[in-house]
Amino acid sequence: MRRGRHPSIRLRLTLVYTVVFVATCAALLALNYALLYQSLYTDIDGPTPAEVSEMAAAATAPSRVGMGPMDEKEEKIRSVLAQEAKIAQLRADTLLNTAGTSAIGLAVSAMAGLGVSWVVAGRMLRPLRTLTATTRRISQDRLHERVALTGPRDELKELADTFDEMVTRLEASFNSQRRFVADAAHELRTPLAIVRTGAEVQLAKRHSTPEQWQAMARRVLTATGRAERLLDGLLALARSDSGVIAGEPHDLALAAATALSEADAEADRLDLTITTDLRPAPVNGDPALLDRLVSNLVDNAIRHNQPGGWIDVITTHDAREAAVTVRNSGDPIPPAEVDRLFEPFQRLAPHRTAGVRSTGLGLAIVRSIVHAHGGTVTAAPNTDGGLTVTITLPVEAAPAGG
Repeated sequence: MRRGRHPSIRLRLTLVYTVVFVATCAALLALNYALLYQSLYTDIDGPTPAEVSEMAAAATAPSRVGMGPMDEKEEKIRSVLAQEAKIAQLRADTLLNTAGTSAIGLAVSAMAGLGVSWVVAGRMLRPLRTLTATTRRISQDRLHERVALTGPRDELKELADTFDEMVTRLEASFNSQRRFVADAAHELRTPLAIVRTGAEVQLAKRHSTPEQWQAMARRVLTATGRAERLLDGLLALARSDSGVIAGEPHDLALAAATALSEADAEADRLDLTITTDLRPAPVNGDPALLDRLVSNLVDNAIRHNQPGGWIDVITTHDAREAAVTVRNSGDPIPPAEVDRLFEPFQRLAPHRTAGVRSTGLGLAIVRSIVHAHGGTVTAAPNTDGGLTVTITLPVEAAPAGG
């Protein structure tokens, strides 16, 4: 739609201001005219009492030389009537002159009000023009732009500050997305490079033994398994981030028992001591995502543990919330680094990688699933090493969106 089809906001504000100003001036002039009219026709109502007494005395006084009493009385009445006619004409002229002067003053005031209103409307809309110009400059690659409006804390300042806060959130989201895509590409490139290199090396050999082919096949299976787990994690993360989840009854205690059963072999290999206190913890949500949430907590506690360590899994609930707490032993974790563990592909240090089975998405998926179900997740390092992660979910019903 072209801009010329509708008047601008500045023009509309100018017209509104001018109409209000002219209407106010007209009302004041009308009030002044009414008061003048009342003063002329009410307060000045005819001859004064002294003039009336003089007219009566003249009518009864003896006649003058050459003029009878009646002639002198008529002359006096004609004089009074002429004076009253003159006063009436002065009244009419005064009202007419006042109306003309008021009309000229109203026209001048309207023109002056139009100009002043145009300037005032322009100054009031200047922050909006600044906001519009900044919005046009902002793009995916220029999210650092800000309005940074100065001045009093009014509605326009609040609008500009809200816009700046929105752009800040968008910038953080885009940066996180770029980092996530780059990390995902890097993580996927590693197993693909292993497969490609193994195949090229094996094909370059003129004489390959069955054992060499089997070794290459095992490396390929390991690399493809890692890529498959990574893709599965990315799909789970995307599904939970979308906020489109089911709302079915599910027991977190049952999910924890299943996850521990599936991790028995890995726990036995590391000689881990597992203690549990699995009390019923019913919630409403997406069963597949909730199973994945608890499974990721248990897997993370096993992979980032130490041989001969321990794991403690607890499920509880009350009238409003159900909770799962997973504690594990392990290396000491700086408290300032705990939040970073919930970011995709983030590890504290290279030596803390949990081998080829680790995708770097475990806790990131946990946080996303918890947020999709309207819950909270907290983590704190243990004094003797390891981590304690607690998630709480509402008992009644899962939210419609994340």
